[in-house]
Amino acid sequence: MNNIDLTPLYRSSIGFDRLASMLDSALRSDTSSGGYPPYNIEALGENRYGITIAVAGFEQSELDIQVERGVLTVRGRKTEDDKGRKYLYQGIAARAFERKFNLAEHVEVTDAELRNGLLNIHLVKEIPEAEKARSISIKDTAKSLEHKQS
Repeated sequence: MNNIDLTPLYRSSIGFDRLASMLDSALRSDTSSGGYPPYNIEALGENRYGITIAVAGFEQSELDIQVERGVLTVRGRKTEDDKGRKYLYQGIAARAFERKFNLAEHVEVTDAELRNGLLNIHLVKEIPEAEKARSISIKDTAKSLEHKQS
C-alpha cells in the first residue's frame, strides 16, 4: 500500500543504499511495542543528540544497549519473579521491551545513564577530518606554459 519510488533520488545520490529499507521500516506501523516505553529524541547542540527512555521499574542490570551496523538497540527485561504477588490492580508496566533507532552515518553513542527512572543516551556526530569539506585549487595551465617558454 505504501509504495515510494526512490528512482529520482538514486539518479543524483551515491551511497544511500540503506535509505529505502529505513523508509520502509519507518512507514510500517510498529504495533508490536504499542508505544512502550515512551521516549524523547532531542537535539542538544549542533552535533549532539539525546534519547531519553522512560524505564520506570527497571534496574540497570535489566537494561541492555547495543549498537550494530548503524542501529542502536535498547532492550529491557525484568529478572525478578512476580509469580508470588497477587495484584489488585497493576498499572505499572514492567514487560520486556526492545526499541531500535537508526543512526545516521558518523553518529556515535558516547555514554548512557539511568537516573530517576529515565535512561538517558548521549550521542554525538563526529565527521572525520578526511570527509569534511575542503577547497581544491585550480591550476592555471596557460600561465605555467608562458613561464616555461620564457
